[in-house]
Amino acid sequence: MRPGAWAAYVWAAPTSCLGLAAVAVTAPSCRIVDGVLEAHGAGVARLLDTVAPHLRVSAMALGHVVLGRDAAALEDTRAHERVHVRQAEGWGPLFVPAYLAASVVAWARGGDPYADNVFEREASAGDQPWRRHFTRV
Repeated sequence: MRPGAWAAYVWAAPTSCLGLAAVAVTAPSCRIVDGVLEAHGAGVARLLDTVAPHLRVSAMALGHVVLGRDAAALEDTRAHERVHVRQAEGWGPLFVPAYLAASVVAWARGGDPYADNVFEREASAGDQPWRRHFTRV
């Protein structure tokens, strides 16, 4: 475990608890990969469609929990979602409000609330295979 990891888990715990609640509600298949709980299944896919009905989201990180449509989506989006895990470790309980505020700021500036969100731009840096899993509906 990397130095300071326990502190990062504790600081990100409020956001991780949201992810754990989603896991409890959707009863997905789960496994731990590099200290992050990854969950996927039909219930998770329905939840992702409910949370972001205007996007076809393949995966979403909530603290140290990553929810994905299926195992392939989790694999393809792993690098992107791990950036969000690190963001949650840095922002702690402020991550979700900060993320939502960044979407509002992007929209208020005439941009796209997802693509122009500073958190997404950081996670999207570089050429990553997750890009083929993101489409507008």
